[in-house]
Amino acid sequence: MKIKTLLCFDFGKKRIGVAVGQTITGTASPLETIHVHQNKPDWKNIKRLVDDWKPDALIVGTPVNMDGTTQKMTLAAEKFARQLEGRYHLPVFGMDERLSTYEAGQRANNGTPLDPVAAQAILESWLSENSGKNLSGEQEQ
Repeated sequence: MKIKTLLCFDFGKKRIGVAVGQTITGTASPLETIHVHQNKPDWKNIKRLVDDWKPDALIVGTPVNMDGTTQKMTLAAEKFARQLEGRYHLPVFGMDERLSTYEAGQRANNGTPLDPVAAQAILESWLSENSGKNLSGEQEQ
């Protein structure tokens, strides 16, 4: 089985947390924070991460209200996901990110940036939900 590398983005209007993970272990690690300037992600740094890690797919945290309904940030995160897909021609999957910031606060040590840890929590949730499936969502043989 080939190890599948994934990058996860916790999208925000000012910062985007990034984590990396792999399907074989189902684990993820926080990487860094990408800054957003004038409503535009730092595409140069995102490209650097994609080039360095050569992911097989990308995961984007999808913010929704606690009752599951969409909000303004839901649409912004979905637009960011479409931009990633268009720029890098990789599969992009959304993942419900409810409570990821809370979980990041529980995991992070003092001084640890929360955004990459939130991306780690989102990616680990995605890996857990998709364990045993290939990247197209089908059960592996």
